[in-house]
Amino acid sequence: MEDGTSKSPGYCGDTDGDYDVLQWDTREDCEVRQILDRIADKWSLLVIALLDRRSLRFTELRRMIDGISQRMLTRTLRHLERDGLVSRTVHPTVPPRVDYELTPLGATLHTTIRALVTWTEDHQGQIAAARAAFDRRAAAEQEAAVREAAERDAIARDVLPVRR
Repeated sequence: MEDGTSKSPGYCGDTDGDYDVLQWDTREDCEVRQILDRIADKWSLLVIALLDRRSLRFTELRRMIDGISQRMLTRTLRHLERDGLVSRTVHPTVPPRVDYELTPLGATLHTTIRALVTWTEDHQGQIAAARAAFDRRAAAEQEAAVREAAERDAIARDVLPVRR
């Protein structure tokens, strides 16, 4: 094994202090990247946030999450269960009742999500102002590009002879 090569295939580098974020971002076998991809998608974040308050049935979750399909909710819950963030309890009733709830590990993740939401709420005005400024600059650049193209076309028409 080469110097500096980890014996663990899921190890993607040191996450303390100075670390190279690109090291874990580009390696396909990096578990850190895979986990971040899973927990940071919009459906997982919503499911985790909703399950923080109480356990919910599949149909309750689907009703509460606008725009999610049955298939996507099933996939999301299955992935979160596989990762140990959500537990699934099947009750032997007719029809069967299935409840989902956060595991203790999932509850710790919700704390992080809540911090991210709080940061977003605190800074949404600044983000809205930055977006508006960007959109104004982009529109001005587009207008300038259109004007320059029109001027080039006019010069070309004046300089080049007309072919008949």
